[in-house]
Amino acid sequence: MSRNIKIETSKKLLDENGELSCAGWANHLILEYNPENIRANKLRIKEWDYYLITSSEGNYALSFCIADNRYMGLVNAAVMDLNTKEKFDFLEPLIFPMGSLKLPRTSETGNIAFRSKHCYFHIDKTKNITHIYCKFTRCYMHSDFEADIFLEKPPSDTMVIATPWATDKKAFYYNQKITCMRAKGYAKIKRKEYVFDNTKDFGILDWGRGVWTYDNTWYWGIGSGKVNGKDFGYNIGYGFGDTSAASENMLFYDGKSHKLDLIDFGVGFDVMKKWHITSNDNRFKGEFFPEFNDRTDLSLGFVSQRADKLFGRINATAVLDDGTTLNIENMLVFHEIVHNRY
Repeated sequence: MSRNIKIETSKKLLDENGELSCAGWANHLILEYNPENIRANKLRIKEWDYYLITSSEGNYALSFCIADNRYMGLVNAAVMDLNTKEKFDFLEPLIFPMGSLKLPRTSETGNIAFRSKHCYFHIDKTKNITHIYCKFTRCYMHSDFEADIFLEKPPSDTMVIATPWATDKKAFYYNQKITCMRAKGYAKIKRKEYVFDNTKDFGILDWGRGVWTYDNTWYWGIGSGKVNGKDFGYNIGYGFGDTSAASENMLFYDGKSHKLDLIDFGVGFDVMKKWHITSNDNRFKGEFFPEFNDRTDLSLGFVSQRADKLFGRINATAVLDDGTTLNIENMLVFHEIVHNRY
């Protein structure tokens, strides 16, 4: 089976048996997520929206995540300051949300709102603008946190993949990655302000819906910036589900997607040492220099996560579909290696 099966016909994501109607990749959400057809245990459903905004010149990053994994969930915001090697983390854990967050069936429309005693979180979408406002009180060393971010998505392709598992026909992963969203706004913590400028700072969206198997490891990398005065982004990854129909590896340049085949991260035992990233089609080659590791090492009985979430700089060459070679220099990007059991 080809690893480059492109989905070109609109249809429901899941058939009546709760199995993927087709596996492959696309550059927009061509399949309709229909959770009413899920036939697996509802406690296994996983839904999330994850945003990451980076300031290459400022050397810092801001993330937001809202997740409803049925028996557990979270609302989270974090600032990663690569200058001081600090992370400021704000978390509202949720026990058995069971779909109560009502996350939208698509990334393109639908607002998200959450309120608790110490947290207010709101995502509002209007045409091509996503407005994120988040406020936590008395969470980090009794300091308040506030962020107000606007993300503008220019007309552009995205990475979409529908992935099955060979070991479980009722398991699936429907995922979209959006790069090169122009970011404007601020985050405030401990009397310090982190500012984002939409002429040079970018955000990404990792939008996921699915039912997974219990034990999984994945490799993921994503970045956005300017190359030759035009928007450039990439999404690379492997290790998650049965990707025989399609990989998630893709370049984006001036709004157009360029599909890659397989990627190897070339990472050794020490994740903070230089990575040598290569593609088997010789269209992506780079060196990633980690600067900050947002490490997670969690074990709570049957739930565990071992994760290296790395921010750093990449120098790379990327070859577009027409053979044009781009040189990426000193771009601030995010790469991770995650082992989950939940």
